[in-house]
Amino acid sequence: MALLEARGLTVTYGGVRANDAINLDCAAGALVGLIGPNGAGKTTFIDAITGFTPTSEGSVTFDGRDITRAGPSARARAGLTRTFQSLELFEDLTVRDNLLAAAEWPAWHALFIDVIAPRRRAARAADRVDQILDMMDLTDLADRLPAELSHGRRRLISVARAFAADPQLVLLDEPAAGLDTDESRALGVLLRKVVDGGMTLLLVDHDMGLVLDVCDHINVIDFGSVIASAPPAAIRNDRAVIEAYLGTRHKDGDQ
Repeated sequence: MALLEARGLTVTYGGVRANDAINLDCAAGALVGLIGPNGAGKTTFIDAITGFTPTSEGSVTFDGRDITRAGPSARARAGLTRTFQSLELFEDLTVRDNLLAAAEWPAWHALFIDVIAPRRRAARAADRVDQILDMMDLTDLADRLPAELSHGRRRLISVARAFAADPQLVLLDEPAAGLDTDESRALGVLLRKVVDGGMTLLLVDHDMGLVLDVCDHINVIDFGSVIASAPPAAIRNDRAVIEAYLGTRHKDGDQ
């Protein structure tokens, strides 16, 4: 059984099927890609998986548990987190404190832990943040404010904050948006490092070079449906994928 399984996942907006019976798996410890032309429904899929958009049909199973009707906070507590296309950083907090805000997500038993060992949870969160800062090459920026940093660094902080909560699976929505070629390549190296460390990632991005270079498996959607699901080498030469990307059938703007 895969860590994440979407079966027949369908999202409708009026008469439009933004996601149409999508089947998609994320194996534990893998870096899985999701690509498609503008308007294909990639962000809608992330919204549906993380509970921000209701599904009209289908099911979502995470770590063996049916979470189809669970809300976003319940899914996050189960270990399923995401990033957003907008950075959503706390501009008045340092980089370290941005990560700590995610690392100290309170569980139901947190009050009892705080009573018995008042500093244990904070110490664990601090250790986790230090690990993520080091892994993402952000340690030297830990005490800086996000507003003082470049767009590329701010992108990395947004991704690092999702990792700080110690999730099992992170869905990355366009993490390379606005990055230049060198920054995108560096991001790919960091994402592989995270996966090699045991985390599972689902990467959604328009940078096909990034996705093809770093992912273990890639899913391609077009008009809300999966048209290909294979390793990168096969995706590169898939006729349906080439047609979807080089055709003129799509309007600008993703759903």
